[in-house]
Amino acid sequence: MTRTDYSWLLPSEMIYPRDPEPAGDHDRDPGPDRAPGRYGAARVRPRRTVRDWIVDTFMTLLAAGIGLLTLQSIQQTDNSDPVLFLDIAGTVLACCGLWLRRRRPVELALVLAVLSMVAPAAGGASVVALFCVAVHRPLRPVLIVGVVSLLTGIGQAYLRPDPNSSVPTTVIATLAVILLSVGWGMLVRARRQLVAALRERAVRAEAEAALRAEQAQRLAREEIAREMHDVLAHRLTLLSVHAGALEFRPDAPAPEVARAAGVIRDSAHEALQDLRMIIGVLRAPGDEGDRPQPTLATLDALVDEVGQAGMDVALDSLVDDPSAVPAALGRTAYRVAQEGLTNARKHAPGSRATVEVGGGPGEGLTIEVRNTPPPGEVPKVPGSGQGLIGLTERAALAGGRFEHGPTGDGGFAVRAWLPWSP
Repeated sequence: MTRTDYSWLLPSEMIYPRDPEPAGDHDRDPGPDRAPGRYGAARVRPRRTVRDWIVDTFMTLLAAGIGLLTLQSIQQTDNSDPVLFLDIAGTVLACCGLWLRRRRPVELALVLAVLSMVAPAAGGASVVALFCVAVHRPLRPVLIVGVVSLLTGIGQAYLRPDPNSSVPTTVIATLAVILLSVGWGMLVRARRQLVAALRERAVRAEAEAALRAEQAQRLAREEIAREMHDVLAHRLTLLSVHAGALEFRPDAPAPEVARAAGVIRDSAHEALQDLRMIIGVLRAPGDEGDRPQPTLATLDALVDEVGQAGMDVALDSLVDDPSAVPAALGRTAYRVAQEGLTNARKHAPGSRATVEVGGGPGEGLTIEVRNTPPPGEVPKVPGSGQGLIGLTERAALAGGRFEHGPTGDGGFAVRAWLPWSP
């Protein structure tokens, strides 16, 4: 069932809270739907629900019933027509004034407290007004109205004493009624505040869950884009280099053409395998696929593959046992070397590249890829720089650092330091 189906059963304050705003905002413009309040800032004036109309009618009838009982008691002890007329008029005005208790509860309660001092029949309406103040207002105005009600009750005990009870008994009864009304009203207020807090917490939890889901989707998209670039860029670069060689050298010897075609075929096959692996991981999270993930131990195979593709590359590894490097750390180092060699082939074809790896547990793992300047002028490759951004993010996620830039001899170098726990 939605809130619209049962909202008529709720108090209007539960649907449109009207508690005061922070004290520092009371000078703000209330706006068309708000009215300035005496205790605090602007409050929303909610419309009465069906439940509110029922409660207000019941409270008015209750106050009128108490007033009639009081009038009967007064009529038995005092038959003065002016006094009786004053009590009847005061009771009628007090009961009619209860319809303003939601809009001006504090002012109404103070007026009825003073009126009940001279017209005891209005005491029922005064108690209802005090209860309303305790429900709708914070502690300070409740205490003020409660003290005023107690003082007027004491004054009534002397101005219009009850012949059936003594003054101390009347004062004690007045104090008990005031405490009961205030306690009951504050209990209702606390319950409403608890429900409002739980509702706000639920709304905030839903918003936070939606935000976390959106952030998770964004991080997943970034991870997918980074993995797609790192995995496929290397293969597609080989395809591009050898396809370009075949295009610009159609008269190349048959063995060279066959070798280039074989590299293109193998690279396309590997690219399709990598693409299937990534798609499989996306379809079944937590499953890394059947193909083994690259590590530092497979760096030799990467260098050999690049060398067979026609690039002059050398590997200088100072790590004693590459297989002992943690898998996540080795995978990140592998991606750095792969991206560095891919960039060297794209932006400096014909250059010589060097891959240096060093470090150990406790001091971290350092990997650097340098290439010499290209032998001739190389046209600018569109869409460059995304791989370096991805490597920067990878290194940051691993808790390391990533640097890149031109070298003094006109070449280019990428260097990463990754933490390696002992």
